[in-house]
Amino acid sequence: MPVTPIFEKKNVLVTGGAGFIGSHLCERLVKEAKVICVDSFINSNERNIDHLLQLPDFEFIRWNINDPFSLDQFPELAKFKVQFQGVQEIYHLACPTSAKNFDQFKMDTLLTNSTGVRNVLDLAVKHKAKLVHASSSVIYGPRKGEKVSMHEDDVGTVAHLTPRGCYDEGKRFAETMVDTYRQVHELDGKMARIFRTYGPRQRLFDGEMISDFITDALDGKPLVIYGDESFTTSLTYVSDIVDGLVKLMKAPAGLGPVNLGTDGDVKIVDVAKKIIELTGSSSEIVFEPPLVFITPLGLPDIRRAKDSLGWLPLVRLEDGLKKAIDYAQAHKTLLGVT
Repeated sequence: MPVTPIFEKKNVLVTGGAGFIGSHLCERLVKEAKVICVDSFINSNERNIDHLLQLPDFEFIRWNINDPFSLDQFPELAKFKVQFQGVQEIYHLACPTSAKNFDQFKMDTLLTNSTGVRNVLDLAVKHKAKLVHASSSVIYGPRKGEKVSMHEDDVGTVAHLTPRGCYDEGKRFAETMVDTYRQVHELDGKMARIFRTYGPRQRLFDGEMISDFITDALDGKPLVIYGDESFTTSLTYVSDIVDGLVKLMKAPAGLGPVNLGTDGDVKIVDVAKKIIELTGSSSEIVFEPPLVFITPLGLPDIRRAKDSLGWLPLVRLEDGLKKAIDYAQAHKTLLGVT
């Protein structure tokens, strides 16, 4: 199978392409490539890709990557000549990340981080495709004392026998799989450790605090913080993450994992106050016990991304919040915001 496209445009596969980050990535890639979006809708939404479905260079395949698959089995991909050209790039983003409904998707999460990753890696080897695997900042474990900034060479500590072990340890194992395939099959496989991300199309009413803040503020409801006033985090706008993923795909092989995130801390309560201000809302802020899936994480050391990719986050928090608010206001009927 050729490594470079033999037709006018390269074929690119995006797993989890109907998800929050995945849909924005598909939107970016379809401007220059033929995009195959694979998603099972386990906790994503068809609405995220509705505007892409009519584009001639975009094709959606509903499939659970935990089940083996070959691109040749889908007749709708004949228009992309996959039987001759295969795919040149794979962005692997598929993985359940539900905060409130984490228990409901535990087995899906466990299998996606093992069997699903294997199926995608086997596909990359078959087509000799470059691969970018979407890992997570959770592989570093929670913040520990004065150690706040996490470098890619830091060895994280994860409690693997906990209610969220299938995700945290799963993400670590998935990285091991990618690197092992790199060693054994000489796969050009890269890993992006993504830190907390926000923006339009983020899931609603699922514990993702920023999106819920916005919809609740527009509706005059209390803004719920799962923690206390000391809860701080890193927040990066989705377009910056997409830019980082694309730059990582284009980077030379053998780069190693790369942190993608904002290296500044922000208090969640201050973000909630800013959203109330920007929406002109009369909402109050209330505090509830932390969710198992929402814990204080470290900040990214992004020197490798700056030096190797020429990447750094560009969207200011206030500007990103305004964009997310504008999206929620424009789609408030579909989003269930009155």
